[in-house]
Amino acid sequence: MTAPPTGLTERVRGGRARRAPVLLWVPAAVVVAAMLLPLAYLAVRSLEGGWQEVAEVVLDGETLAVLGRSALLAATVTAASVAIAVPLAWLTARTDLPGRTAWAVLAALPLVVPSYVGGFVLVSTLGPRGMLQGFLEPLGVERLPEIYGFPGAALALTLFTYPYVFLTVRGALRGMDPAMEEAARSLGSGGWETFFRVTLPQLRPAIMAGALLVALYALSDFGAVSLLQYDSFSAEIYLQYRSAFDRTPAAILALMLVALTIAVLLVEGRTRGRGRYHGSTAARPAATVALGRWRWPALLFCGGVVVLALAAPVGVLVFWLVRGLAEGEPLRPLWTAAWSSVYASGLAAGVTVLAAFPVAILSVRYRGKASGLVERTTYLGYALPGIVLALSLVFFGANYAPWAYQTLGLLVFAYAIHFLPQAVGAVRSGLLQVRPSVEEAARGLGRGPLRVAATVTAPLASAGITAGAALVFLTTMKELPATLLLGPTGFETLATRIWSATSEAFFARAAAPALLLIALSAVPMYLVVIRERAK
Repeated sequence: MTAPPTGLTERVRGGRARRAPVLLWVPAAVVVAAMLLPLAYLAVRSLEGGWQEVAEVVLDGETLAVLGRSALLAATVTAASVAIAVPLAWLTARTDLPGRTAWAVLAALPLVVPSYVGGFVLVSTLGPRGMLQGFLEPLGVERLPEIYGFPGAALALTLFTYPYVFLTVRGALRGMDPAMEEAARSLGSGGWETFFRVTLPQLRPAIMAGALLVALYALSDFGAVSLLQYDSFSAEIYLQYRSAFDRTPAAILALMLVALTIAVLLVEGRTRGRGRYHGSTAARPAATVALGRWRWPALLFCGGVVVLALAAPVGVLVFWLVRGLAEGEPLRPLWTAAWSSVYASGLAAGVTVLAAFPVAILSVRYRGKASGLVERTTYLGYALPGIVLALSLVFFGANYAPWAYQTLGLLVFAYAIHFLPQAVGAVRSGLLQVRPSVEEAARGLGRGPLRVAATVTAPLASAGITAGAALVFLTTMKELPATLLLGPTGFETLATRIWSATSEAFFARAAAPALLLIALSAVPMYLVVIRERAK
């Protein structure tokens, strides 16, 4: 009797088990070691005061309250993001929605709006005495409801994180083999029944990959929760680092955030299911669904989301830019900062996708406890607030690698650790649609594992790889804490330019780099959508 597959083997035809190549495990082990580096710093720092101090911080009533608030925020934002993103993805990928390519680009662009910019936009627009309040005063409305706290934080994070789910689900929809759906329709199933019984189960891995990114982002975000005065883990950790000479409590809180992340990963692993679906190698597109009388409600839904998540923030930024120019605010040159942002983000995207590829292959093709552990380890860095990740690498660079301290290489390394889950989730979704039989046929013709991965697997999973690179590029463009602490001397990006202006309340000065950041980030997103359309 043949032993069941483990994390090192994969079942293939004839009952034989194929062992994962060492060339996959070596880079995967390097990736795991890199992800554990910040955790090692946090563990050392947390134990400096002994186990008694650890217990006091963990069991403190306020700490447990912060834990509950963070979990509530993450769950709410994740559920709302899925509810928005799945219909958007289906409308722009499968229906005759007018201008669906443009809607796909516009629906993905809120991802490039930094959370601190989005939080400021909400406060200045919807907050008491904000812009909307000024417009409503002639109608007798003297004060709007408070936007601060949980409602504002949940709204801000939902509007600017739902594209994680939208991109992964839309990519899965476009790469999905429509044969099963057509078979269900031929057997008498209606459109809605086919969607819920056939299409949606096949989308579950993509939905869970995007939802996991949203949950982890909500747990680690600092900008939006700080501006909207919601006391979460990230804000509490930041206050501990800035206000206390002893940073041990902050390290303990960060480890608690990691523990919460592990709990989220366990829930995601159980919810994901087996998650195996394969696309057609012929890449036959699915039939376009005619919306009919639902066309106008669909347009209203897409327009409402885009207005709230993109048009309103851009409009507020344009308002501040025009106001600043009218008051004599000079337009400072932005080209150096723009080039630094694009260059660093491009390097980070390339390095991160290369690191994600072996992890995703192990997760999909060699499923087991070991490969599953490797995949889930990559998500730990994303849960750490950027300030904590950056400080851990500052400690590492200053004490053990002074040659790398404040270099572009260490900064790109930090980006890769922080945003690796985005690439792993997208690449994994792409690999799940590649039939293993195609790879087996290539190996049967004498090609080695590396050549098969480069010439067969990667091209067939190119939609997921491209989506992963685009996600990393876009989020790196707006990354702030790691850039501030780890960037080389004199290294300035659009994100740091925005932060330096908003921290001093010079909102008119921040408008130009914020608008340029959004414009530059729109280019790769547009190219991704056009590339999908050409398939």
